[in-house]
Amino acid sequence: MSGKVAFVTGGASGIGAALATKLVDGGAEVWIADRQIGPAQDLAQRLNRGGTKAHAIELDVRSYPSFERAVAEAVGQSGRIDYLFNNAGILVDREVDSYTLDDWNDVFDVNLRGVVHGIQAVYPIMIGQHSGHIVNTASIAGLATGAAPASYTATKHAVVGISKSLRIEAERHGVQVSVLCPGMVSTPMVLTERHRGMAPGPIERFLETSKPERFAERALLAVLRGDAIIVLPTWWKAFWYLERFSPVLSMLVAKAMLKQKRRMQSTAA
Repeated sequence: MSGKVAFVTGGASGIGAALATKLVDGGAEVWIADRQIGPAQDLAQRLNRGGTKAHAIELDVRSYPSFERAVAEAVGQSGRIDYLFNNAGILVDREVDSYTLDDWNDVFDVNLRGVVHGIQAVYPIMIGQHSGHIVNTASIAGLATGAAPASYTATKHAVVGISKSLRIEAERHGVQVSVLCPGMVSTPMVLTERHRGMAPGPIERFLETSKPERFAERALLAVLRGDAIIVLPTWWKAFWYLERFSPVLSMLVAKAMLKQKRRMQSTAA
């Protein structure tokens, strides 16, 4: 990716920060776009110590005008955008019986409309360049039934669908589209929302072996290959294959996972 320009949303932490770091390591110029401009600036400063180009830019993906302004600034300074990583995402980890309408809207605005805003802002630029690669972050929850919250699951299924359709459309413009479908990766979103207040257990110990840095390294290799659907760590594909083989059995497994999750939450309460 040497000499390429990448724009990463949600780039200040978690998977986004790991992607930005690996992109810089590979010689790319990176725009770290995040609603939290302070951490984005801190990361850009650390990455620039190696003499590379990393820029921090404030972006609220829920606002299309905000996305347009950020993209215009990036193109104005860097001249182009070769990679768009639509990575920003949130999780409201409650069951629907305790949701408010605001919960639904918050998740839809960031996880789905944020991706749409990125596509609308950057895709025309890539069409004009006759090149580019859009990488949307979904989740294994976008491919298989699981214990993930309904709002999160809905948006991630939508992101997978958008990515697959756009990949077919964009080919004639010389633009590639991929969708990242992480399994459980040790990110601030997972640790603070999913496991708030829980004592260390098997999931926490598993997360120690599933770091964003490792995920980003393997994900970028798959992006360079042009893979359409990227599931990492790879063993999470078992859930995707099970969903395709037997949706009924997949739902039974998801039911068992939800029961275990409820027990853990009850123990922590």
